[in-house]
Amino acid sequence: MSSFLFNLLLKPAAPPPNGAAVQQPHIPYNIDWIFPRLRRPNRLWHIASTGVIGLVGFFSKIVIVWLNKARVHNIDVLENALENRPKGKSLLTVSNHHSCFDDPGIWGLLKLRNVCNKNVIRWSMAAHDICFTCKAHSLFFMYGKCIPVVRGGGVYQPAVDLCIEKLKLGDWVHVFPEGKVNMAKEDLRFKWGVGRIIYEAPDLPIIIPIWHIGMDDVLPNEPPYYLRMGKKLTYNFGNPIDLSALMERLRSSPVSEEEARKQITDRIQEEMMILKQETERLHSEYVKS
Repeated sequence: MSSFLFNLLLKPAAPPPNGAAVQQPHIPYNIDWIFPRLRRPNRLWHIASTGVIGLVGFFSKIVIVWLNKARVHNIDVLENALENRPKGKSLLTVSNHHSCFDDPGIWGLLKLRNVCNKNVIRWSMAAHDICFTCKAHSLFFMYGKCIPVVRGGGVYQPAVDLCIEKLKLGDWVHVFPEGKVNMAKEDLRFKWGVGRIIYEAPDLPIIIPIWHIGMDDVLPNEPPYYLRMGKKLTYNFGNPIDLSALMERLRSSPVSEEEARKQITDRIQEEMMILKQETERLHSEYVKS
């Protein structure tokens, strides 16, 4: 189950050279039917989602909190946003991506009443060619509040549109702006999709950065793929990123949408790199203790 939880965000596609036609990404399974159900969930969706979210949330807590050794910093920032933010105020979380178990594993740190509650837990994009390859997988991840993102589809695709719509409704959306499981742990340039989501959200969401270390020890990126126990994990939840001044400047100055996305994404990356350095220090101290 966890091996499919590989969440991605895409950068905008570059224009084709010399006017050449754009090669469309291959879609192994028709996912068009999923978006209407995610936009207008019916009663069956709510019932099934309650079961999937509850099961996965409880499983994540067992793995992360009870079977491993998690040291958590500042999680009250996220818990407070989930429980006390004004009605209609949206929430956007961003984190690094080191393992296929990052989502749902990270959320196992939350209180049970939040991690197992389908009305609270995040919406998150998931790779169409990993999570949505057949009807059974598609149903499971759809009920788990995952949105199929087509790799190579650029920032103007239904998955990104739907994330913006969910923020408009005051929901919580989670993004992995590195765009893939960063197995080499490189300093990757963040994808501009996160910039578009923030720039086009009707109301600036609360933006909480998260950095974690050790998830790839719990579920390695090389075979054999099975969950490990007894690993030391460090999670660091940063204070909300204040983009109000940047957004005001971008909206009042004549900049292109592309430039606006870039500046927003760059600012998010700067804040995440600061959080990364702090988390690496905390994890080093934890490992030595």
